[in-house]
Amino acid sequence: MSEAGIEMNTTVDTTLAGRGGVGDFVALLKPRVMSLVVFTAVVALAAAPVTPHPIIAITAILCIAIGAGAAGALNMWYDSDIDQIMTRTRERPIPAGMVGRDEALAFGMILSAFSVVVLGLATNWLAAGLLGFTIFFYAVIYTMWLKRSTPQNIVIGGAAGAFPPIVAWAAATGTVTLEPVVLFLIIFFWTPPHFWALALVRSGDYARAGVPMLPVVAGVDETRRQIFLYSLILVPLGIAPAVLGFAGWLYLTVSVVLGAVFLGLAWRLYTGKGDAIGPVARRLFAFSILYLFAVYAALFIEQIVGLPPIKFAFLSLPGITA
Repeated sequence: MSEAGIEMNTTVDTTLAGRGGVGDFVALLKPRVMSLVVFTAVVALAAAPVTPHPIIAITAILCIAIGAGAAGALNMWYDSDIDQIMTRTRERPIPAGMVGRDEALAFGMILSAFSVVVLGLATNWLAAGLLGFTIFFYAVIYTMWLKRSTPQNIVIGGAAGAFPPIVAWAAATGTVTLEPVVLFLIIFFWTPPHFWALALVRSGDYARAGVPMLPVVAGVDETRRQIFLYSLILVPLGIAPAVLGFAGWLYLTVSVVLGAVFLGLAWRLYTGKGDAIGPVARRLFAFSILYLFAVYAALFIEQIVGLPPIKFAFLSLPGITA
């Protein structure tokens, strides 16, 4: 029996394994997730105080993208048993029988090694080490351990998706400072309300697969409460780059306005009743994607256009630096 009390069929049909084309191996890389990873890394690279040579910058972004894709392939390899149970994932290459589990494992491992080594040679070994740790964290800590053992899986595991800005910053500067840590924290605290909103809608899928997502284990009401609490933390963090002096008025405006909408949706979800919960959860999930994209895009535009950051007076006081 699964943790949700439902018997699982963990046999993956591999009769068609090996017949997959290029598109199936691209699907193993989770291209939609990869696109978010690439975007946040590009923004961090643009915001870094050191501008690397264009070839080096492109190489760094490609390595981060390949590393993210490798982690996705390893995730699909390990999760192929539950992927075939969930409606959302049953058409993925392995449960669909187009790529064998061994092929996916080899593909992920080769890409992992390639991305880390090339990033180290092209930039520095701090960035390469951080990329290697990110892949390990997602594939081993999150996928193999946290995902099936605790309802806090997405909270802790979300760190893997939040690391790309730090990796990109390290690739450009060779250091990790306050700025990329703040960019990391925005994604880290964005992840739980984003995924839990989806989990509220897909809780039956997770229950059938025996994945202890928060709605399955703690119920709808506790999930809504946690979403609101994390949103309360996220919104001030979203404003922090402007307050700390490395983002400008465009960023501040976008982060305040969209943060208010985010918090409003989280409050509506928290206080909603009955049939209203599902539609609000869907809206929050969709809006959360817009929120993260928009705040990072605002920071990127400021860097490209050359808009100055805000300098608040209190940051000039003794002992306080941005």
